[in-house]
Amino acid sequence: MAFEDNRLLPALFGEHDEHLALIEDRLDIEATPRGNRVALRGGAQACEIARQVLVNLYGRLERGLEVNRGEVEGQVKLVRGRARGEGEADASIRTRRKVITPRSHTQGRYIRALKTHQLVFGTGPAGTGKTYLAVATAAAALAAGEVDRIILSRPAVEAGERLGFLPGDMKEKVDPYLRPLYDALYDVTPGNLVARGMADGTIEIAPLAFMRGRTLSSAFVILDEAQNTTPQQMKMFLTRLGEGSRMAVTGDPSQIDLPPGAVSGLADAVTRLDGVDGISHVAFSKVDIVRHPLVTRIVDAYESGERKAPENG
Repeated sequence: MAFEDNRLLPALFGEHDEHLALIEDRLDIEATPRGNRVALRGGAQACEIARQVLVNLYGRLERGLEVNRGEVEGQVKLVRGRARGEGEADASIRTRRKVITPRSHTQGRYIRALKTHQLVFGTGPAGTGKTYLAVATAAAALAAGEVDRIILSRPAVEAGERLGFLPGDMKEKVDPYLRPLYDALYDVTPGNLVARGMADGTIEIAPLAFMRGRTLSSAFVILDEAQNTTPQQMKMFLTRLGEGSRMAVTGDPSQIDLPPGAVSGLADAVTRLDGVDGISHVAFSKVDIVRHPLVTRIVDAYESGERKAPENG
């Protein structure tokens, strides 16, 4: 393979050719850089996948977009998925800070669902991008004038404490629960615009309990950690949907912090609303994890059920 713009090659190959090494490891091939060329050796299909991955990554750099290890991993998954007949995943989200492209086939389906359905459930293990992509889609919709405001919410149950017993004012009480939503929002939107949006009410971050009695019109509403809702709370939240609004509900069914025996509102809603027009459910799996590769191995270990019980002593 030959590339015309030598200035882009350091970012394409990665520091000390780490991107090429990653492609080699994932596809079991050899990728040898020689000036502005890369020689690929290995199985015919694996080499074709590697070629397409490099073409796609080079195209990102030509458009001024970033290429990092995550993008390399994502492109390998996407191109390999297409080779297996899993279809296209050419969805993207353009926010004020960056352009976000899917890193797996499921992420592509999820992004398209978020853009075309009024209510989307995104379920699956940690690290699959469920919340981040929902927040990015909401930020893009606000910037494009498709909605007038963003509302981000979470049930505040993880700590096993009632908010009234926690120190500080209400903002100080709920901020720790909502920090992941802040992080995602600041990553896709300039900080000054986030601050302005929070000041004028176009961006609102609040615990689930604050949703009761409201009608949320012309808004993009996201409920994160929804596995920690009860069926009654979930019904309350879903029926807040107003004219011109869209909702995304995300959660990991394997990480429920409700009292033993309690039914998760997320699982209940996904079952009850299956097949309802205007609603989409995208289920992620461990193959969609885009965090550190160790996260995938951790999920594998917990799913295998082969852990030894701790010994007394």
